[in-house]
Amino acid sequence: MPLLDLTIAIPVRNEEKNLPGCLRSIGKDLAQKVVVIDSGSTDKTKEIAKHFGAEVLEFCWNGKFPKKRNWFLRNHRPKTKWVLFLDADEYLTQKFKEELRQALARDDKVGYWLSYTVYFLGKQLKGGYPLFKLALFRVGAGEYEQVDEEQWSQLDMEVHEHPILQGEIGTIRSKIDHQDFRGVSHYMLKHIDYAGWEAARFLRSSGKASLAANVNLTWRQRLKYRLMRSVFIGPAYFCGSFFLLGGFKDGARGFAFAVLKMSYFVQVYCKIRESKNV
Repeated sequence: MPLLDLTIAIPVRNEEKNLPGCLRSIGKDLAQKVVVIDSGSTDKTKEIAKHFGAEVLEFCWNGKFPKKRNWFLRNHRPKTKWVLFLDADEYLTQKFKEELRQALARDDKVGYWLSYTVYFLGKQLKGGYPLFKLALFRVGAGEYEQVDEEQWSQLDMEVHEHPILQGEIGTIRSKIDHQDFRGVSHYMLKHIDYAGWEAARFLRSSGKASLAANVNLTWRQRLKYRLMRSVFIGPAYFCGSFFLLGGFKDGARGFAFAVLKMSYFVQVYCKIRESKNV
């Protein structure tokens, strides 16, 4: 099969456990180029990337805009028509690759929302919040949201920002597998950092109401920012995950996953309240 007019960009830092499976899932017959964007890994991440034939770019964040993905788009603009941003713990399935080829052949969209399976405690979840990302788009059609932050976060990559694109956006239904092999401890520590970022973004917006009403936000983001004013955001997300979206189908794993989701949003609320009381 001919290679797609596509660059796959994988932002990483210390991903030696996940990266081999990610690169293996891409294979040699899909994209014209695979780029690994590294933030000073101290493990074997860069060696693994080079072993699989990926180009390695070194990224050092100065604490300001742009972060990693936008830095790549601005300073190493892909020469291909399309770019797919893939995390190291995301693995392309055969069904996804087949639908990807069909979508890019139609050439009638500027970007695509992608769907992901979610693994927790070693098994795929049947219920809970679905994971979607706008991670595939035409080069030059736009870039990730610009969040005005200057060293109030240690996260050098876009967290919950999504690309702002000009044109019609489609959806690829076949799922990418999302499975992090670094364990629950890493998952929890990562979400402590994410909670701090969420609270800081909320507090540093020009106005809380204007952030929630921002036309560039998805409806999920707008709902989230409206709920952040209330401590009940945590229980609301628990009920949504476990009851409304079928987390109960996964038994104890589904309950634990919903509790962690609730804990994350309670952390966000507490950080907002704490900042207001300082």
